[in-house]
Amino acid sequence: MDDIKSATRTFIGKYVRNRELADHEDLFASGFVNSLFIMQLVMFVESELGTPVADEDLQMDNFRSVDAVAAFVARKAAATPAA
Repeated sequence: MDDIKSATRTFIGKYVRNRELADHEDLFASGFVNSLFIMQLVMFVESELGTPVADEDLQMDNFRSVDAVAAFVARKAAATPAA
């Protein structure tokens, strides 16, 4: 999970400059991101973290913080049968 958090922090850092966010910090409440960023974050989760995001997964709580993204990816991985 540390690799997921690290990659997510790096991605978010491209958009939130001059401020380091804690892993639990709410990205939406911080005011540093907008709706376009959310779509970019969803695309990052799918393409870079290899986690498919279904329509029912498009809930702000899944993408609210670095911790939330890591937990979402872990839940999806646990729900996916091993090949």
